[in-house]
Amino acid sequence: MSLAVAHLSIGEGQPLALIAGPCVLEDLDETLFLAEALARLAGDTPLIFKASFDKANRTSRSSYRGPGLDLGLEWLARVKAETGLPLTTDIHLPEQAAVTAEVVDLLQIPAFLARQTDLLVAAGATGLPVNLKKGQFLAPSDMGHAREKALSAGASGVMLTERGASFGYGDLVVDLRSIPRMAALGSPVCFDATHSTQRPGALGDRSGGDASLAPRLAMAAVVMGAHAVFAEVHPDPARARSDAATQLALGDFAAFLRGLRRAAEAR
Repeated sequence: MSLAVAHLSIGEGQPLALIAGPCVLEDLDETLFLAEALARLAGDTPLIFKASFDKANRTSRSSYRGPGLDLGLEWLARVKAETGLPLTTDIHLPEQAAVTAEVVDLLQIPAFLARQTDLLVAAGATGLPVNLKKGQFLAPSDMGHAREKALSAGASGVMLTERGASFGYGDLVVDLRSIPRMAALGSPVCFDATHSTQRPGALGDRSGGDASLAPRLAMAAVVMGAHAVFAEVHPDPARARSDAATQLALGDFAAFLRGLRRAAEAR
């Protein structure tokens, strides 16, 4: 049970992998700075750089969404050219799949869209591996159907990501039993440490959350068998234009990584 992403292998018997980067692309120079810093801090730990060109599911229509498909892919291509890091980003529409696959190494499906058949089929048809985030409204076993949609369309592999489940209104709860349950479906499992701390809509026109919980949740997920950890990281989360309450500060990333390594050694 493993997944090939560029030159990396994620899965059982492989080193713990990281997916990290800002929630959304904000500025090219800052994106390059962040990618280079994350690569340096990760060292030998397998790292995939993540950033979104469009956040199509913002709470408010007036919220910043990103530079858009064309410019965003140009920026991501610069990141790959200058750092050599494998890349991932979200797609929201079937027509975005093929052009995005020309730049990135792993296509990501947002949790809200985990059951959108046309989107999953288009992602799979690119032949790239696909990271399917479990919908907040789905049981772990339900992801078997989503997985099959992408694989049957031609995806080279699928990773399933846990990011918390809806818990009443305005909060998420993490059930770490979902990690071994999704692994039993036959795919590597990733834990989204930062989105799992979200409080959807808690700040009125945007989501709130508590990023301080992310390190401990991530370590617990690794002990429970997660093959990869996803974390959004920003040089200064307070001024981030999306997910400001849940992104990790770049200055805290080294300590976050040390905790993950200790957890990986303990399992």
